[in-house]
Amino acid sequence: MNHVAVVENQKLQQEAPPRRLSRPQDYQQISLFKDVNPLEWEDWHWQLKHRIRAKDELSGVLKLTPEEEEGIKKASGRLSMAITPYWLTLIDPEDAACPLRRQAVPTISENIVGPHEMADPCAEDRDSPAPHLVHRYPDRVLLLATEHCAMYCRHCTRRRMVGEHEASNSADRFDAAIEYIKANRKIRDVLISGGDPFIMEDEEIENLLAKVRSISHVEFLRIGTRVPVTLPQRITEKLANMLKKYAPIWVSIHFNHPKEITKRCKAACDMLAEAGLPLGSQTVLLKGINDRPYIMKKLMHELLQIRVRPYYIYQCDPVKGTQHFRTPVAVGINIIEKLRGHTSGYAVPVYVIDGPGGGGKIPVGPNYILSQAKGKYVLRNYKGKIYTYLE
Repeated sequence: MNHVAVVENQKLQQEAPPRRLSRPQDYQQISLFKDVNPLEWEDWHWQLKHRIRAKDELSGVLKLTPEEEEGIKKASGRLSMAITPYWLTLIDPEDAACPLRRQAVPTISENIVGPHEMADPCAEDRDSPAPHLVHRYPDRVLLLATEHCAMYCRHCTRRRMVGEHEASNSADRFDAAIEYIKANRKIRDVLISGGDPFIMEDEEIENLLAKVRSISHVEFLRIGTRVPVTLPQRITEKLANMLKKYAPIWVSIHFNHPKEITKRCKAACDMLAEAGLPLGSQTVLLKGINDRPYIMKKLMHELLQIRVRPYYIYQCDPVKGTQHFRTPVAVGINIIEKLRGHTSGYAVPVYVIDGPGGGGKIPVGPNYILSQAKGKYVLRNYKGKIYTYLE
C-alpha cells in the first residue's frame, strides 16, 4: 500500500463522531402534547392542524436563541414557520445546533442575501411552458402539484412559491399541463413534486395520477416527497393501496440526517415498499447538519436498512437566504471520496450541482482518471493505488 493510501486509511479509521447522535424523545415528554389521544396523534389531519406556527408556542418547548426569535418574527408570509408535532418531538430543546431544529426553526440568517443568490436559481419559472409544469430535459417534465408542505424546511429551493398562502384547488388546474404532456410524445418521464404532493387528499392525488397515466407515451412516473420524514402518519394503507393501482411509481424521499430515520418513519417507508413502490433518497448537503463524512455514511447505511436507495446528494442551491447552509463544493467531493470504495456501492449516491440559471443536474466527484492518452488510461482507486487500463 502506498503512502497516500496509508494516510487516507488512517484518517478514515480515526474519524469519529465528536458526540453521540441523540435519541429521539417520546412525544408525551413534551407538555404541549401530554394529553393528546394516540388516535389523534396518528391522524395526519390532526398533525397538520396542530403544527407549531407561533414563537410563543415554540418557546414553551424549545429554549429559543435571540437569532431564532428574530428569525421567527421575520419569517412571516409565504415561507413562514410550520413544524409538525411529530417533528417537534425529535428536536433537542436545549441545543440550537440540533440538525432537525436548524432545518425547521427560522433564524435571522435567512434575512442575509448572499451576492450570488437568486429567487429562482434553477430557472424553473423560465422553463415553464404551462402552469404547474417545468420542461427542461428532453424526455421528462416536472409537475408541481401543490405549493404546500407538511413542514417548511428553511433551506427550501422553491421558497419563492412554496408556503402557506391561498392556492387554487380547482379540479381543472392541471389541464393545461396535461395537454402539454399529451402533445409532446418525447416526454416519457413525469416527476410530480411541489410543495409536497402527499399533502393532497387521496382523491386529489388519484385524480392527477389517473390523468398522467392515461397518456400512452408516459412510461415512468415519480413522486417527490418529504412526508415520510416530516409527517409519516400521512402514509396510510389506503394511500399505499391507491398508489399501487398506478404502478410503476417511484418515490423520491428527501432525507438529510440519520436522526430523521425513526421507527415511525421506517413504518411509513415499509408501507410504501410493501406496496411495490421503489424508494430513493435525495439529500441536500447542509453546513453543520450533514457535512461530515461519518454522518453522511451513517445516513446512507440507515437508508438502505429501510429499503431506500441513496440517489442524489445536492449542493445546496444558491437561493436567497440560504447562504448559512451552503458548504464549499470540496466538502461534497470529500464525502463521496470517503464513501466510494469504503462502503457498498448501493450506499454511494451521485453528488450533483444544479447549474445556476437552469443548467440542470451536473455530477461532481473525485477525479479517478490521472491521465489519458490514445488507448491508455492511468487511474487511481479508492486506496490511492495506481492502475493502467489499455484499450
